[in-house]
Amino acid sequence: MKNHTWRDIINLTVIVGALGYFVDIFDLILFPIVRNRSLADLGVPAAQILPTFLHLFNYQMTGMLVGGILWGILGDKKGRMSVLFGSITLYSLANIANAFVTTIPAYAALRFLAGLGLSGELGAAITLVSEVLPKEVRSYGTAVVASLGITGALVADLVGNKLGWRGAFITGGVMGLALLVLRIKVSDSGMFKELAHQQVTKGNFLMLFTSRARFMRYLRSILVGIPIWYVVAILVASSPELAKSLGVVGAVNPGHAIASCYLGLAIGDLSAGFISQWIASRIRTVLMFQGFTLVMTLVTLFSRGLTAEAYYLLCVALGFSAGYWAVFVTIASEQFGTNLRATVTVTVPNFVRGAVVPISMSFLALKAHWGIVNSALFIGLCCLAVAALSLWGMEETHAKDLNFLEID
Repeated sequence: MKNHTWRDIINLTVIVGALGYFVDIFDLILFPIVRNRSLADLGVPAAQILPTFLHLFNYQMTGMLVGGILWGILGDKKGRMSVLFGSITLYSLANIANAFVTTIPAYAALRFLAGLGLSGELGAAITLVSEVLPKEVRSYGTAVVASLGITGALVADLVGNKLGWRGAFITGGVMGLALLVLRIKVSDSGMFKELAHQQVTKGNFLMLFTSRARFMRYLRSILVGIPIWYVVAILVASSPELAKSLGVVGAVNPGHAIASCYLGLAIGDLSAGFISQWIASRIRTVLMFQGFTLVMTLVTLFSRGLTAEAYYLLCVALGFSAGYWAVFVTIASEQFGTNLRATVTVTVPNFVRGAVVPISMSFLALKAHWGIVNSALFIGLCCLAVAALSLWGMEETHAKDLNFLEID
């Protein structure tokens, strides 16, 4: 790293951003981990646990979709830090309340509110880190945010299994409130502060649709990340049912499968950040990881008779193959000017997460006719094809100067 040290990269902004993403992932993964115990405790029959889980998960993802737009606009109008404070406060209060639900409708409402709160964390953190760090090394900073943040899944597995589902939700909420204290010492980037004195449209979500070229940049940025959540929501979150169809010997614990996947994602995100820096290309890095995702999807769905331990190793490999989340979000952030950057960087990952809704609905619809393995394979091939095509013609943004504006 020419003229830069690790102290320049791993600063307070990066650490606080990583901890925010840690809490984000903790909650996203906690719900699938405690799904069986929480839903059984609320009286859901065993045969209805998977459909009910996906129903509630869709509420959470819809909340993230709506929140992504709201927090993104706020981030460009009022500052990146306003999002980091507001989003974690809403999430924390919703999660603590979630520990006391007694009905499925209440569970759904609080999953929506938690999703609404969580939706601002990653995008605002990546925007801030991208604007604060030197352009030559920002890949390292965003990789640290993502890889450290993703370890929240490992803690979620531990907490979810040790404390019970109600205690686990309270823990997540308390961690979020504690994070507010750390954020007091972090301020907005110089780029945003300069923007405050300029007469330019800020945080106008509709600007993304008033220019065909700008809209295509935005759409491509979203579609590139679709395979990541296909891996998490279909191949891994449905692992108990999928493993049974694949003839896995021994019961597969969904929490262990998800934690294994996120261990792989953490390693993959860190690796992708370093690789994109070494080869000086975000696009080639993402294409490389998408190719590996295709290989691991085929290996997983065509394997038969594995032990549960071997299946967990497959989940690690699946997670690693889909571990280009940080690079994907960084690409989105670097594609757009300072006056729209937070809007884009917050909404893009949440639209990808929101894509879980049609993906899971299609999966369930096809599963009734094709079976779980064939429907998972078809959905996966479609997601990967769309993502690979979206990379075609995208601008390479490695070391791009981000001090520019979007003019309507």
